[in-house]
Amino acid sequence: MRRAIIVHSSGNWPSNEIVSTVTLAFQERHRRRFRLIDDQNDPFLLDLAHATLLNDGDGLALEGGGFICVQAAAEPVADALCDSIEQAARVAWHIGNRHVPVQVLDGGVLRIQDDHVLVDMLRGLGVQVSRHIAPFAPESGAYHHHEH
Repeated sequence: MRRAIIVHSSGNWPSNEIVSTVTLAFQERHRRRFRLIDDQNDPFLLDLAHATLLNDGDGLALEGGGFICVQAAAEPVADALCDSIEQAARVAWHIGNRHVPVQVLDGGVLRIQDDHVLVDMLRGLGVQVSRHIAPFAPESGAYHHHEH
């Protein structure tokens, strides 16, 4: 079985050496050692030294050569459209206070995984919420270093 042994961050690996892709939802992208199935339905073993958050565009280096490109799967999300930077800061504080991952999009739109309780909270804060299906790639955090 193929073994993916090193993660290279997006843009820091030779994309001309892609042999496959793997599409994973956010909850499936924090792994250390796990049997996965790529998008061509071929199995491989993710076998890393440490648990790592795999981000969209990362390259998984295969033992013996080649890379599997990680792609963020489309999944249920909720986007919060704020009327001002002050409202966006307030909403971000409330999301962070609940220890919920958040993705900051262009224009200050805040994306979370769709959760009816959090959507109700956002609406209660006066925010327009759009629920749909899209990739979710939240902020990694201030103490996360993407060194693989």
